[in-house]
Amino acid sequence: MTDPVREFIEKTVTDHPVVLFMKGVPDSPQCGFSNAVVQILDHLEVDYVGVNILQDDSLRQAIKDFSSWPTIPQLYVKGEFVGGCDIVREMYETGELKGFLAEKGVAKAEAG
Repeated sequence: MTDPVREFIEKTVTDHPVVLFMKGVPDSPQCGFSNAVVQILDHLEVDYVGVNILQDDSLRQAIKDFSSWPTIPQLYVKGEFVGGCDIVREMYETGELKGFLAEKGVAKAEAG
């Protein structure tokens, strides 16, 4: 038996280099934590796909099961779970996130 919601999650994180499972959409986050991660990604000029977990209760639970992480938002880069708001914010503040994104080949190319 297949699980279409899990398949959707797997396909999304495989097909897109950077995916943010969040409450709301990037142009209109529906919680402060999702908004904080959107602001960080936008500031770093990262191209990403936002997936609104509020659109489907089964998706909301499935993404937590998929990552074994209890909270939203959840950031994936090249199929790898990076973390939620606190982890992303800490990585951003230390500069680790910018380096991680560059290492994965998804950071904005720096001019000069």
